[in-house]
Parts: sequence; structure tokens; C-alpha cells
Amino acid sequence: MKLRYLLPLAGFVVPTVGIGYGIVIPRSCIAGVNDLTIGFAASIVGACATYIFGLRAALRDQQR
Repeated sequence: MKLRYLLPLAGFVVPTVGIGYGIVIPRSCIAGVNDLTIGFAASIVGACATYIFGLRAALRDQQR
């Protein structure tokens, strides 16, 4: 696995976290640490895990 394979993931995570936690959530009624902000973080972590597991599976198939 090369570092450049993770660049699309960073291109998704960095703006999502920046916009979500920097702009949207502080200005909304769900500001602060609560179930909704933790759920948002969990969805980002889940997307990262899905990307990494999918990438590993694709690289494994390519080697065969």
C-alpha cells in the first residue's frame, strides 16, 4: 500500500471534518459534544474503514 493511494481519502476527510466541525455544527442546534456529533464522527470513521478495506481487497486481487 502506497501513501498516494490514501490521498483521495484525505481529500474527503479533511474538507468533511473542516466544514462539519468548523462551520456547520457550531452554528446549528447540535453544537457541542452529543450523540449527533459523535454519530457524524462515526460515519467519517466508517467511510475511512470502508475505503481502506476496499483498497486492500483491490490490491490483493491485482497481485493475483
